[in-house]
Amino acid sequence: MENIMKCEGFNYAFDQNACQSCSGKCCIGESGYIWVNEKEREAIAQKLNMPKASFIDAYLAKIRYRFTIKEIAYEGGYGCVFFDMEKRSCSIYEVRPEQCRTFPFWDYFKENINEVAEECPGIIRS
Repeated sequence: MENIMKCEGFNYAFDQNACQSCSGKCCIGESGYIWVNEKEREAIAQKLNMPKASFIDAYLAKIRYRFTIKEIAYEGGYGCVFFDMEKRSCSIYEVRPEQCRTFPFWDYFKENINEVAEECPGIIRS
């Protein structure tokens, strides 16, 4: 039970063990934004052994005043540029952005549990 996560205000839990067999459904599918802050940009650039400016040019898009990770076309949808399609895993997992770390506990899903349950096999309804 130590791999079961709960978050106050959410009427579901999350079994982290499901990630092993999921194949990254949270990293592929519909287009969306994965916002990265300054600290996260520095950590990812360091992991990739790249100067921060080069990392930003290669992997991020600027939307108004924020940066989001670029997407690539994948199976009729999109995938995070850091999702390794062959290994079916995140290539920057150790330094992935907070937005990725907090999935599936996003405020949007408080009222849309069916949507997240369809996407994520680790959802345990309360």
